[in-house]
Amino acid sequence: QLQASGGGLVQPGGSLRLSCAASGSLFSIYAMGWYRQAPGKEREVVSCFSSSDGGTYCPDFVNGRFTISSDRAKRTVYLQMNNLKAEDTAVYYCALDSPARNPRYYRSGALDMHWWGLGTQVTVSS
Repeated sequence: QLQASGGGLVQPGGSLRLSCAASGSLFSIYAMGWYRQAPGKEREVVSCFSSSDGGTYCPDFVNGRFTISSDRAKRTVYLQMNNLKAEDTAVYYCALDSPARNPRYYRSGALDMHWWGLGTQVTVSS
């Protein structure tokens, strides 16, 4: 189970940090990442992927304004979003692969993951 939190309303140029905690039985090596979906658009990956063995795997196209971090002891990942823009408005989802796949899968953009959280709304507006 994945529980995401931290969404809300923020002004353009502001920052927001999302968090996502994984619960339940997991393989020893798992990976987590963040996606978003705006109305009328396809789901897209917005972060690097963080592996429980300490690896971080980044698609080339990931936005430098968004940074993933993790607390492995808490099985939690965070998404720090800076200099937010109106076009960042979307529902943000954390996702989990357990077990983790080959790092190349995440570097290529990880079209799908094994488990998905419910999502948290982020609205950027003045």
